[in-house]
Amino acid sequence: MKINANISAIMAERFGHDNLIALATLDGDSPAVRTVDAFYEGGAFYTVTYALSGKMQQISKNPKVAICGDWFTARGTAESMGHILLPENAAIADKLRVAFAEWYANGHTNEADPNTIILRIRLTDGVLFHHGTRYDITI
Repeated sequence: MKINANISAIMAERFGHDNLIALATLDGDSPAVRTVDAFYEGGAFYTVTYALSGKMQQISKNPKVAICGDWFTARGTAESMGHILLPENAAIADKLRVAFAEWYANGHTNEADPNTIILRIRLTDGVLFHHGTRYDITI
């Protein structure tokens, strides 16, 4: 089923704030997984990361990824949106700063560094469980 209003509402409630999700990439032909802070909006998860990180090197070679967290698993395509301070990133960057406010300004994130980027994971399909109901979804 496609994401409908009910599924959109569940996703926004569950993931429309700071969440820890597992992000899996491929390192050559071996899987690699790590936990990232992410924020969901409109069929995609967003996170702030470092352009030179291992995950971004892996994504540059193969953008197909998988995620999971809080009774949700999905596959998608990951892409760098570029530096967090790019004018075209202003709206989502503002939302990320609010979502990640608890830790964002603690010295971990250096927005002046051109390698501080926004990573977008556009979902393609997934499985969501909510109050005993399974939703097989496509985007």
